[in-house]
Amino acid sequence: MGNSLPAAASKTSYPPVANSGSAAVAAKRTQLRRVFRVRDGVALIISNVVGVGIFTTPAIIAKLVPEPRAMLALWIAGGCLALAGAMSYAQLGRRWPSAGGEYIYLSKAYGPTAGFLSGWTSLIAGFSGAVAASAVGLVIYLGQYFPRLASDHALLSINFYVGAFTFSPRSLTAAAIIVVFAVLHACHLGAGKLTQNALALLILAIVLLFCLFGFAVGTGSWSHFQSAHIPIRPMNWLLALIPIMFTYSGWNAASYISEELHDTRRMIGPALLIGTSIIVGLYFLLNTLYLYAIPPAAMQDAVNVGDVTAHALFGVGRNFVTPALIVALLGAVSAMTIAGPRVYFAMARDGAFVPGFDRTSPRFGTPALAIALQALWCVVLVMAGGFYQLLMYTGFTILLSSGAAVAGLFVVQRRELRSNPKLWLKMLAPAIFVIACAAIVVNAVVGAPKTALVGCLLIAAGLPVFFWSRRRKAAEPAAGPETTVVEAG
Repeated sequence: MGNSLPAAASKTSYPPVANSGSAAVAAKRTQLRRVFRVRDGVALIISNVVGVGIFTTPAIIAKLVPEPRAMLALWIAGGCLALAGAMSYAQLGRRWPSAGGEYIYLSKAYGPTAGFLSGWTSLIAGFSGAVAASAVGLVIYLGQYFPRLASDHALLSINFYVGAFTFSPRSLTAAAIIVVFAVLHACHLGAGKLTQNALALLILAIVLLFCLFGFAVGTGSWSHFQSAHIPIRPMNWLLALIPIMFTYSGWNAASYISEELHDTRRMIGPALLIGTSIIVGLYFLLNTLYLYAIPPAAMQDAVNVGDVTAHALFGVGRNFVTPALIVALLGAVSAMTIAGPRVYFAMARDGAFVPGFDRTSPRFGTPALAIALQALWCVVLVMAGGFYQLLMYTGFTILLSSGAAVAGLFVVQRRELRSNPKLWLKMLAPAIFVIACAAIVVNAVVGAPKTALVGCLLIAAGLPVFFWSRRRKAAEPAAGPETTVVEAG
């Protein structure tokens, strides 16, 4: 855990008390094992970020800002914001080295209710909806090789008052993928880490080879980078940053496993900054390749810019980048199966969520029940087909939670900021990130107020669970002091 004892107390054993054995076991059951290293955090970030978005979002950017150098400048700007966020999360992770990411940071800065609302959103949509969407998307791409798997022909449909569960080859295959990764990450930390790292390395290698061969032997032209002097509305720059920041979303993935790093305070910063820097470089390289292959005008109507680029460079047919998309989506499902359950685990441990989900597997040391909870809800979303709506309604909360978490640095350090003006230099990156997030969130809410309102109502619907959990936690008898034996360093 993050709260380590001072060196002078390294050989201290507190006096035994009644039931000390059971208390020690209970404490151990709510602790996560320190098994992750910097490379694991980096792999988690790469898999969590690189997905379908980088192959489709550039078309949206080309419509809003159809000027090649401006497009690259926007991707750099988005990357700088992601790096500013990573630097800020490194400060937050060192200050509060516990599992849970934004849930912990918001709880510490603004109180448990704010933290719960962030965690509840992660459960109902943020992670679960994204896993469900990724699994279904994965099956659709697999359908190009195995058409029967991707069929949406209903084998069985069960109607409810609020909707229907549809069992089709597509939904059943997607559910099976979700369950396989849930079992993997619940039952074996070592195998889960190895799988995650391998998927991250594979997608990284595929993208780098695509870029290398594209520039080396592809039929492209640097003349595509010449400015067309097209007038661009100032509002379009901000609008273009929204899909760019969503394409970068996931740069904070290492914060969810910070408690499980061998040395959280030393490793969390490198994991976040190295992982995010790799993503920024990769995205800049890919977008440069896109523009080398095709001009912005040809990019605007592309459903998959990666396929259009491959056709222009190598003359190949459609679906050239499908293997990369399959690997990326496998990595995304795996990464979110690791990261998301750590949030619900931390919530339950703090008494902000249903008791029991703060228990780790006595054999594997994983938050197995929290992993099972997310997997079950993901399967429900797949069968009901409601994940796209949930993601649409709650999408703006991703940046809202991140921005509010970073703003928490100013809340908890307000006294130091008053007495030490030099500290403001250190807070420059967090300030830029908070301002950018606020502008993008306000723009999204103003642009779609009804959608944002429905999202807020969905999030607030979890408050009864929070209040019930808090009352139950308060009603529990206070535990006696535990016998603690800390090994000498």
